Amino acid sequence: MVKSKKSNFRKNRNPKGFSPNGARAKKINASTAFDTCSEQLSPFGGLLPLIKFMDLIEFRKIFDFAYAPPTREPKLGHYSMVVGLLMLLFIGFNRIWHFSYLRLDAMLCGFFKLTRLPVASTFWRYVDSLGINQAHALLRLMALLRNRVWQVCDISYYRICLDIDTTVETVFGNQQGARKGHNPRHRGKKGYRPVLCFIEQSREYLLGKLRKGETISGKQTAAFIAKIKRYLPDCVNQVLIRADAEFQSWHSVHECLKAGYHFIIANKKCEPPFDPKGWYRPHQRNPYEFNSCVYQPMGWLQPVRFVAMRIPKPNKVAKDQYVQRELFEVDRYEYRIFCTDLRRKAHQVIAEYDKRADVENLVGEAKREGLDAIPSSRFKNNYAYFQIVMLAYNIWRYLKMIAELSAKAKPPAEKNEQRHGFSGIETNTVRIARLRLLMIAAKVVTDSNKDKVRYSVQDSRTPALISFLKYLDKKRSQPRPWAGGMLQAASGQLRS
Repeated sequence: MVKSKKSNFRKNRNPKGFSPNGARAKKINASTAFDTCSEQLSPFGGLLPLIKFMDLIEFRKIFDFAYAPPTREPKLGHYSMVVGLLMLLFIGFNRIWHFSYLRLDAMLCGFFKLTRLPVASTFWRYVDSLGINQAHALLRLMALLRNRVWQVCDISYYRICLDIDTTVETVFGNQQGARKGHNPRHRGKKGYRPVLCFIEQSREYLLGKLRKGETISGKQTAAFIAKIKRYLPDCVNQVLIRADAEFQSWHSVHECLKAGYHFIIANKKCEPPFDPKGWYRPHQRNPYEFNSCVYQPMGWLQPVRFVAMRIPKPNKVAKDQYVQRELFEVDRYEYRIFCTDLRRKAHQVIAEYDKRADVENLVGEAKREGLDAIPSSRFKNNYAYFQIVMLAYNIWRYLKMIAELSAKAKPPAEKNEQRHGFSGIETNTVRIARLRLLMIAAKVVTDSNKDKVRYSVQDSRTPALISFLKYLDKKRSQPRPWAGGMLQAASGQLRS
């Protein structure tokens, strides 16, 4: 009798050890050989998306149109010097002498078509030649750049909120314009007191200036508000200005009314007479009460609406029975008072103002990106460098916005496979975005008589970066939405 047997005697067992694969494991020990390579390496592979972004928005044409060059003519040209400073700040170095670390970087040298960058003193001498005219020209450049990026990203805000705030830059030398003033972190130290204005919707810098270390006056606030209109995007028709008590004066209120801006400004010294019976609670569970009135402070030419919020003070149990107790009801509350032209209910106006709290984060982020770096002892040089820092800050904002759009443009079939590496990058701080988008190792090689940039397949950020680069190339191949004499039309809008 013949018995049939299975021809396959292989048993399916799950191996308990490491499964062998086709790749050969690397072995590094003390006797490992070493050598050099001819390819140039760069830790800043994210500069290639920046270069493509500048080509997408035609940054060179905007620069040549809006920039007012100083009398000093550098050998590399004004465009190369300014872009070099922007890339230094974009990478994260906020001191000019940090160029000594980047002189041989492959990406930077390839962009400027040099074997090595100029010494740091070359860029410092250029900064030393800048002044107030270059600072104003950079503001015009940022306004044109904003219009183009909003067109590329298909952004069209009918109404925007502008958050204005002042900050302190402490100086530790004999800088022009430094004064002793309000400086809570370094009491008694001299400093500057710049004022900055941000757009709430896009979190970008709109307008600002470097000031002496003195408290801003009412006429200065009015002059600052009057300049806002020339730098607004074309699509904006309504503006809401939110500012702290340092901006409360008749000059600033009158300028807002004259320009047609809505405003909410914190109270400084006014004592409006609120009706004792007018306090109300929008939510019975919360102890906060609100009120409003129309009041004309002394020296103001017309009455303005004031809204108030009173917060009960916590009841403190006196340990000693002989401690003096509070007698009047007013002593049991803390007040928040604002002047505004909005006709909403008082609690809605104050809730709208509370959204301004995010401007403190934006100011702090801008200071970390280079505002605290004071390169020169002359005020005019620091005034211009201030605007260069804020231009680099805005470029980071724009690059994150486009990176977020590239993540959303991924085909639906691929979305289920893996989450895009740049999803949510728009809400990241610049420091986090720099780790995700910029500091990616790259190798510059020559293949088929062409220079190429290669990224490691082992880096988890490489697929998202390649997808972003393809998205930028696709945008660059499309017709420009601003074609048709946009710069000539902008010259009338951005009049000085």
